[in-house]
Amino acid sequence: MTDSSPTPSSPDGPDGPDLVEAPSRRRWPLVLGALVALAVIAGVVVATTGGEDDATAGETVRIGVVGASDPYWATYEQAAEDEGIDVEIVDFADYNQPNPAVAEGELDLNQFQHLVFLADYNIASGDDLQPIGATAIYPLGLHSKQYESVEEIPDGATVAVPNDASNQARALVLLQSAGLVELKSGGSIFSDLADIDTEASRVQVEALDAALTATSLDDLAGAVVNNDFVERAGLDFDDALAQDDPDDTKALPYANVFAAQADDLDDPTYQRLVEIYQETQAVQEGVVEVSGGTAVMLDTPVEDLRAILAEVESDTRDQQG
Repeated sequence: MTDSSPTPSSPDGPDGPDLVEAPSRRRWPLVLGALVALAVIAGVVVATTGGEDDATAGETVRIGVVGASDPYWATYEQAAEDEGIDVEIVDFADYNQPNPAVAEGELDLNQFQHLVFLADYNIASGDDLQPIGATAIYPLGLHSKQYESVEEIPDGATVAVPNDASNQARALVLLQSAGLVELKSGGSIFSDLADIDTEASRVQVEALDAALTATSLDDLAGAVVNNDFVERAGLDFDDALAQDDPDDTKALPYANVFAAQADDLDDPTYQRLVEIYQETQAVQEGVVEVSGGTAVMLDTPVEDLRAILAEVESDTRDQQG
């Protein structure tokens, strides 16, 4: 930083030193003026740095989401702004993008995924993103444009599930509970297409990108559709032929979370942003409304979330041998 303070004047005049200097009444005002100037400069430095305890003061916090057009995000941004926090919601259409963006520092936080998805990402990538707060659990639903009940789906028909590992396992367990497939393992967070007992199952199962399961329904008997894509595809939550139970304690690994880099877990601004999400009634009501009344809102202690993540990661590593 360039020092813009005035250079102290030399006591020597242009013609050499003054041997006798008359007392001046202006000396104290000049000293006071200098002190005031220094105080102003110090104040500017403090204001612009924001202190050492809050590294994000005065900066924009970028949060990656899937579905930024949902009205509650604008409500959330305003609630954060009311507390002096500038938030930018960054939209993604692909679930595979927000985590690398946080890991690489392009985003500060993201909020789009459950703990099982986060565990799979961390293990596959070698990163260590961590939850800093819970948002909600959303049920996973089986939808159809051709049939009005599970029983109507004919034997041998094709049903789609998401192709990412965590949602695929959850979808297969749902299909098993609906009586459409049988899983050799009995069903777990590690089930995949190879776990299907084809001889004992009523339907064939095809894996598609999560964003495409709903839009492919014209060509399928049914599809398990992630909550984010239900309304976008013109579907109604109430029309789901079957769905899992988000109130079940076994569903906690599917709790959606805000995620951050491990080094940022104690950032007070990020923690406050989680609290704003959990404490702002209009945001909470907006989430439930967008989910068609299906979302179960959470304020699970962050220590519990991290413990669940660690357990899922450990089980996944054991599963992979």
